[in-house]
Amino acid sequence: MTHLRKMMLEELQRRNYAQSTVDAYISAMQEFAGYFKEPPDRLGPEHVRRFQLHLIQDRKLAPKTVQVRMAALQFFYARTLKRPWPRHEFSYPRLPVRLPTILSPEEATRLIDSAANLSHRAMLMTLYSTGMRRAELVQLKAEDIDSQRMTIHIRQGKRKKDRFVPLSPKLLETLREYWRRVKPRTYLFPGQNGDVPLTTKAVWFACRAAVRRAGIQKRISPHSLRHSYATHLLESGADLHTIQLLLGHADIKDTTVYLHLSQRHLHAATNPLDSLAVSDVANVRPSRRKLR
Repeated sequence: MTHLRKMMLEELQRRNYAQSTVDAYISAMQEFAGYFKEPPDRLGPEHVRRFQLHLIQDRKLAPKTVQVRMAALQFFYARTLKRPWPRHEFSYPRLPVRLPTILSPEEATRLIDSAANLSHRAMLMTLYSTGMRRAELVQLKAEDIDSQRMTIHIRQGKRKKDRFVPLSPKLLETLREYWRRVKPRTYLFPGQNGDVPLTTKAVWFACRAAVRRAGIQKRISPHSLRHSYATHLLESGADLHTIQLLLGHADIKDTTVYLHLSQRHLHAATNPLDSLAVSDVANVRPSRRKLR
């Protein structure tokens, strides 16, 4: 391990960054240094600009991916080397604003019923009935399931935050049957070695396999179940603040996106066209000019 990498790693750990962020930042710095074949402490703002253009123009990476690379460079120079980071010189690429894809309740039913086995079924039901992230799912332990209070304790989720979510009676029934058959030792959904958690990639593959079996044409991932959970809660009458707490959102703005997806909210107001006394379409004379 080089001296610079050790310095950056220690600074990331000192600030208690998530391991996934640590890995992404270290990898980004290796990529940056490898592109110029120079140690990063010998590189400056002009190299950063050239590297950013390389990521966008040559490699055609997604804006979010470029943002992560730039955040890693900013951390290295500003936090590790304690050098000034001129924000006005390094503009981050704008992210496109897209609404998430969600399942209808009927599609959610088909997806769960199409799970390859009981383990996959339990995972999909847990994701849909709690809105937890797949990284949170694989860290669940049996002790986190409280059948007395009917809650699930999600420990150290995103931004190192704990939270509780309701435990569905239907999910509890499935988890009990799963427990009787599988008898997991440490983690509720263990990997091949029973003492380590399942990988998040394995959860993704389980979801994608169920999507194919269910014949669902939408681009669905485990995170789509989180979006579906929030949207269906909103449609059933839950308020935004409650959904924010259940999802573990730090900012209510992240939760308001579901207003755009909820059918109840989309159709809550009368369309202004329907209030106009326009003529019946059957009485409208057809145009003699051809439409182009």
